[in-house]
Amino acid sequence: MKWTDKGSALLLAGVLLGLSGPLAAPAAGLPAAGAPGLSRTAAEPAEGPDPLDFAVVVDQSKSLSDKDLARETEAAALLSQGEISERSRATVIGFGSSEKSGQSPVNEVCPLTVADAAGRERLSTCVQQLGHRDEARMGPGTDFPAAVRQAVTRLTEGGAKTPAVPKVVFLLTDGRLDVADSPEYGTDPDIRQANGARRLTEELARARAAGVQIWPLGFGDQIDRAALTAMAEGGYRGACSGIPDSVPRMRVVGTSAEIDKALQETFAAARCARIAQGTVGKPPADLSVTIPPIATDGSLTVAKHDPKVRVTYYDPAGRKVPVQGEFDGSTFEVSGQDGPVEALRVKDPLPGRWRVHIEAPEGHGDREVAVRAIWQGRLRSDVTLDPASPRAGEKVTVQVRMQTRRGVVITDPGQLDGLAASAEVAGAGFRPFTFKLADDGRAPDAKAGDVRFTGTFTLPAGATGDLELVTRMAAPGITSDRRPVHARSGPDVPKLTAGLAVDRVTVHPGGTVGGTLDVTNNDSVPHTLRFALQDQAPGTELTVAPTPVTAPAGGSTRIPFTVTLAAGTPLGELGGKVAVVDSGDGDTVLDTAFLDVLVVAPPTWWDRWWKAVTGGAAAVLVLAVLTAIRLLARRRRRDLTGITLELRDDGRSLYTLSVRKGQSQGGTFAFTVDEPYGGTPTLRSVRGTAASTAHLLRRNGSGELLLRPRGGSQVPVRVGEPIGLGEHELVVRGGRAPSPRGRDLPWSRRPRTARRPGTPNEADAGTGTGRTRRGARRDRGNGPAPDSGNGTGPATGTTGSTGGSDPYDVNF
Repeated sequence: MKWTDKGSALLLAGVLLGLSGPLAAPAAGLPAAGAPGLSRTAAEPAEGPDPLDFAVVVDQSKSLSDKDLARETEAAALLSQGEISERSRATVIGFGSSEKSGQSPVNEVCPLTVADAAGRERLSTCVQQLGHRDEARMGPGTDFPAAVRQAVTRLTEGGAKTPAVPKVVFLLTDGRLDVADSPEYGTDPDIRQANGARRLTEELARARAAGVQIWPLGFGDQIDRAALTAMAEGGYRGACSGIPDSVPRMRVVGTSAEIDKALQETFAAARCARIAQGTVGKPPADLSVTIPPIATDGSLTVAKHDPKVRVTYYDPAGRKVPVQGEFDGSTFEVSGQDGPVEALRVKDPLPGRWRVHIEAPEGHGDREVAVRAIWQGRLRSDVTLDPASPRAGEKVTVQVRMQTRRGVVITDPGQLDGLAASAEVAGAGFRPFTFKLADDGRAPDAKAGDVRFTGTFTLPAGATGDLELVTRMAAPGITSDRRPVHARSGPDVPKLTAGLAVDRVTVHPGGTVGGTLDVTNNDSVPHTLRFALQDQAPGTELTVAPTPVTAPAGGSTRIPFTVTLAAGTPLGELGGKVAVVDSGDGDTVLDTAFLDVLVVAPPTWWDRWWKAVTGGAAAVLVLAVLTAIRLLARRRRRDLTGITLELRDDGRSLYTLSVRKGQSQGGTFAFTVDEPYGGTPTLRSVRGTAASTAHLLRRNGSGELLLRPRGGSQVPVRVGEPIGLGEHELVVRGGRAPSPRGRDLPWSRRPRTARRPGTPNEADAGTGTGRTRRGARRDRGNGPAPDSGNGTGPATGTTGSTGGSDPYDVNF
């Protein structure tokens, strides 16, 4: 970003987001009014968490049991192994008293050591010396003044080399000041305690002057709480943030069994880190601990107690991670494998539930193992100013958002719970001042909880030359990249003013995002502008078009543009911003806008068309069902099954024939009248080629009966009424009468009523009885039947087919 004026440019070179650093020493003053211009080149901050110089001071007095001393030793090892910065330095000091010749009140078991890979291994080994008390070299008392003096001296040696690195003392004790037998505090035993208390006050004042914090941790029931409180309050009272928990304070736990957990929690508070408590179990077992998405640096500590316990680490994806080196964007380093405390330091850890598998040889798995994670989020920042080119006396809006080193934009306000944000402006021509940043939805903040911290300031009227903006955010577990914004005060009337707006949309990889540029050119000549992309997340490939564009002289112009995402763009919140720069004026940045874009996976073919597919399938299914119903209804309407044909002569029944199931083909029944010589005429159904010379009875789609005599024309038939058939008459009975459409559907049929006793069934129809029917068959097979034989006489035929009175015929 740049401010422009006639012949000079104002460069915004970067952004500082977050704390001034964990446990920051007193901040250096910013330039006063009229100070020379600030440097345009800001040193890029070092990667990883800020370093810390700390001393672990452990009580080795006679009042401690061997078990207490062993637990103190393991707690000290947890701090030295779990430190998350490889640039930190640590020293470990035991203390008691000096009461006779050859004794010393302190035992420096580990000199100040850089906590890199090799240094942590050295610390893992030397800290074990705390578990061996040598009464010849150390007395049984508790000399707090000597312990504090030794720690402050070691932490302040060569202080000019690392003046900004915070310095902290973590002191473990089970008792109270006891120097009654120490000749150093006087010849009279009665005044030694008073002299010791006075000496402690002096050492604490020295610590405060040197910027050294004191964090006492006591355990047991013999603790002098007042003395521990005095030590916490007597040292340096600076803190790593504005959070109250980061100010030095004392803490007391019931027994030494609790000190490892309590000391790590104290360490996290002092370091402005956070601690995640994991599970506990005896080998063999799978333990777990969860690392949140906001974490960028962490250390998994495993309190094994027994060096024989072996540990294997698995990331949230279930993959075994290496003990050294890089894997899937993370860097790993294990230390303390041969000691009672082991730690895995991780840079850019994969967020989620980590699994820690522990095993032990036989006889070494009787103690519970605990896993914890200490972590910190070192965030990168995006900052925008509105207007991007402020003038002296003009109100400026500052907006800040954050992302991790992995490029993950922080969108969950719960991850920044308790965060306090502010910014400081300094420069030539005015005194430095501070203003607040908030995410509370109150003006100028647009929306509460959107993790965009906003504030305003008015550039002082006397501002001339260089400016510097530093934003500070204070929260446990959060630090920042600390890139300052360097600039120069702008002219009264800018040649160009521009406003960028980018659509807030959801797109797929390979998609586009629209935006507009509104630019006013107050100059007398056109200006060539171009769009640029800034602060893109790793792996993101974006292009913006059109570019370059022209801002005509003396007018305002609206220019639409698009940002195109590459096909391989990662899913999630799209980081970075769009800038418009004046190519003819040294690429002066006129305005910037965040890319408020959510990238989601493209829809599948099924996602696009499932409604149409399922709707079409349902329609086809309904159509098929309706068609089947119509065909079934039509077939039933035309079916002649159950129809009875009666052949008559002068009102006398000669023969009856019923249409059985399957004899009605396509709604047509073919039959002939057989007239044997000297015998009674009979009816016979025919099929195949013989049907072409037969009489045809059929039912049309409306249910009407039609008869086409052989060689004649088709005539309608009424049920029960005779119709001429050659020399005889034909009466049609039974079957179903024509009905309105839908009444003859399968589900509209009424149940059949029970057949009356003696009523002929389908096999008997037309013969009166089965015996008579079989007799008729014999007659047809053996020649004409006499009138008085067993064929179908008038009475018999009438009985078998009386017009519709039979319930079977009526309800079929």
